[in-house]
Amino acid sequence: MSGHSKWNTIKRAKGATDAKRGKIFTQHAKNIQLAAREGGNDPTMNAALATAIENSKSDNLPKENIERAIKKGCGELEGEQIEEKIYEGYGPSGVALLITTLTDNSNRTTANIRHILSKGGGKLAESGSVVFQFEKKGIITLMENSEEAELAAIEAGADDIERAKISEDSQEILIVKTAPQKLMEVRGSLLEKNLKIESAELNFEAVNEVKIEDTETAQKILNLVEALEEDDDVDSIAANFDIPNDLLSA
Repeated sequence: MSGHSKWNTIKRAKGATDAKRGKIFTQHAKNIQLAAREGGNDPTMNAALATAIENSKSDNLPKENIERAIKKGCGELEGEQIEEKIYEGYGPSGVALLITTLTDNSNRTTANIRHILSKGGGKLAESGSVVFQFEKKGIITLMENSEEAELAAIEAGADDIERAKISEDSQEILIVKTAPQKLMEVRGSLLEKNLKIESAELNFEAVNEVKIEDTETAQKILNLVEALEEDDDVDSIAANFDIPNDLLSA
């Protein structure tokens, strides 16, 4: 399990359980609302909004929820004001964490993140002490594994392509990485080739990873990340851990 961004992508491709679907719908609505507020209500002129809408459709967010979120973002409906806030932190064994939140109350969110990190053997870090260990990437998940799909991604301008499995007995999928500014261009090119896109989003990737050598530490890290993910305000997490598969199955 190399890095949390890839892990999160694979988990998303598995589909949401009923228990987590409510939060997933809420997070999609927040992303749509924020994108509409910052760039307007027309997805043809607002790439961030177009991406947020397409990702929400992958998780079957109802059309009326999408429309309501856009109207809230543009001030046509009353509702809480959502802001994006990124927290920097450390987990067990000095694993670096970038925690992106979407919140209507930053004081509450900060307190929650600090508590979860402390309880899980981590801590908040000073601004700027962690972020330099990551770079922003466009991440496209393709529910394909053919050489033709790989070639299409390369021709579209992908920087890197990784193969991954949702489960041990499942078919491989492709994780396509792009420069942030090329995300929508590459996505559009892949759609023109009729390739099945599960999601397309901007996320952080670790520049270098910390290899975890023992099962106990690996479990502590995974428990901490899971606890953070369960917080209602947390939208995504990037981390620089590298946990070998044999530790995951130990």
